[in-house]
Amino acid sequence: MVFDQGTLQSLTGGTHLKQRVQHPKINDCQERGSPYWFFRYWHDEILPDGTIKTSRKRHIVGISKGPSAITKKQAESERNGFLAGLNAAPTRPEAAVSADNGASRLEAGAIIFGRLADMWRKDFVECKVGGKALVAASTREKYINHLENHILPRWQDTRLAEFRAKDVIDWLHETCESWYMMADLRNIISGIITKAQEWEIIPESFANPMKRVKLPKKWEVREKRILDEDQTAGVLARLEEPDLLINETFLDTGARVSEVTGLKIKHVDLERGSVRIEQRNWRGDIDEPKTEKSKRTLALGGLCERYKSWIARLERKSPEDWVFPQADTPARPRWDSGVRKALKRAAAAEGCDFPGFGPHSLRRANITWRQEVGGSSIETSRIAGHANTKMTEEYTVVQLRRQEELTRRIQEKRAKAAKRRKNLKLVKPHAAA
Repeated sequence: MVFDQGTLQSLTGGTHLKQRVQHPKINDCQERGSPYWFFRYWHDEILPDGTIKTSRKRHIVGISKGPSAITKKQAESERNGFLAGLNAAPTRPEAAVSADNGASRLEAGAIIFGRLADMWRKDFVECKVGGKALVAASTREKYINHLENHILPRWQDTRLAEFRAKDVIDWLHETCESWYMMADLRNIISGIITKAQEWEIIPESFANPMKRVKLPKKWEVREKRILDEDQTAGVLARLEEPDLLINETFLDTGARVSEVTGLKIKHVDLERGSVRIEQRNWRGDIDEPKTEKSKRTLALGGLCERYKSWIARLERKSPEDWVFPQADTPARPRWDSGVRKALKRAAAAEGCDFPGFGPHSLRRANITWRQEVGGSSIETSRIAGHANTKMTEEYTVVQLRRQEELTRRIQEKRAKAAKRRKNLKLVKPHAAA
């Protein structure tokens, strides 16, 4: 996107400096030192809040007496040249756009945030290039929901220069139910301004006001929990196919629900005992995986034979058919909502349901258990498709049973050391004798 004055006028609400036709007379000042020619003119200026300030200014043309003096006619010619540009300019000269610096800092501050957000939504969030969306469907829905329900009702008419960190923080505290929501809202506002800088609507030198918005210490609304092995076995025993196989895939491979429901038969390699994660299914919208690292191959282990049996039962078995189709519409993939409901019912019947329990809890269990059985954090991160190990750390739960096991190992080491020391003391007198 190339910046132009039309774009700026739209984003600033149409604020611009009116054209003036000025032709003031040349005056000869004889009262201040060396005499000089001058004229007075009206100067219009756009302030950071978008209002216009008009002031009367004096412009000195040249010396009127002495060796370097110019004639009155020459002074009038200089005046005409100065006013020609001023009268014709739609905005003040300082705000003119050039290929080098784009919009001025003052113009950037005058931009109305709501108009910039509308451009961001249209040209980025909802944009498609070659029929392919720039933003994943789930992320797109989150952005639009936050814009319409939270951000624009408060900040739609605010100019960029009017954002204050204290006001934003107060609004986040009043609006948000969780730390994650606070981070989302702040980051969306910041992202809109950053994207405008990428598009050269706002100069890179413009300070993003969201950089000064510091969030409080992170907190969790819900406790990060997973079921233990016995509870998990009880829940799975209450599931029927294909819900059982789908949930076991979360648990054994660490795949996301959108990745499993997005599997096609061509993605399953029964000879190698693996599945390729190449796409995801979010409420019927088929898109690429969440991140580039989410594209990966996962080992099925003991689930391979289960997949072979399940695929053999399908009516449609071409490579482009779904591994887990909808029961009444085989041409469409199964939705995650049905999988989630079945899992929640089974957990409730087993008496171990809790707020937030779902397919994601099984993925969290896989990440935790994989490290408990000896997998490194790097291996676990790669298998989970995380962008980095820091995210893997967020998913890992150190269970009380695991703590007990590690604590007893430490106590055993101490006990062995104490025993060796005791034996050493008994041996020393004997050796001396």
